[in-house]
Amino acid sequence: MDIRFLVIEGNIGAGKTSLARKLADDYNAKLVLEQFADNPFLPKFYADQERYSFPLELSFLADRYNQIKKEVLNLDLFHNILIADYYFSKSAIFSNNTLKDDEYRLFRRLFDIVFESTPRPDLYIYLHLNLKGLLRNIAGRGREYEKNIDITYLEKIQNGYFSYLKQILEFPVVLVDTSGIDFVNNPDDYHKMKEVIFNGNYHAGINRVLM
Repeated sequence: MDIRFLVIEGNIGAGKTSLARKLADDYNAKLVLEQFADNPFLPKFYADQERYSFPLELSFLADRYNQIKKEVLNLDLFHNILIADYYFSKSAIFSNNTLKDDEYRLFRRLFDIVFESTPRPDLYIYLHLNLKGLLRNIAGRGREYEKNIDITYLEKIQNGYFSYLKQILEFPVVLVDTSGIDFVNNPDDYHKMKEVIFNGNYHAGINRVLM
């Protein structure tokens, strides 16, 4: 496949950023990582979701739009490929699970307007890890503001992704079940992931791969 814009996504703790970093190093790719660490609303959201969900989602919407549009449209001559650890549609998926109905309706109106002008990926990889694996990875990285994430919240996000992915018809989506592999620490598993991503022949819409 001729891949210029590659998206690596997954639930919280699925390993998307780790994989994106490794691939970018190997392929001299331009790496675009979600800038969440400096978001002032994120720690507040995990402490009080009802109060801070709307300002959090609005701030992510603005940040993701500005970053993705800028980076994809300005791919330089020194890189043949851009790899991102998120896609702009993530805003709609998370907000549908965090906002009240009236807030979501307003947010979705804003999202739909902005989404029309965002670039589409050539290939979208979704890393599916079981919920216990997600919790294990989240605990292992030791972020203070993530300590209150529970399995119910992760399940809602997972279901939101599945619902969204079923609607994609514009570009190939590869759903990779990674529950039985460790592409971060096992070189053989990482090599298998690269084969799946760069040597597959995928049609538009969902393609399923069991590792």
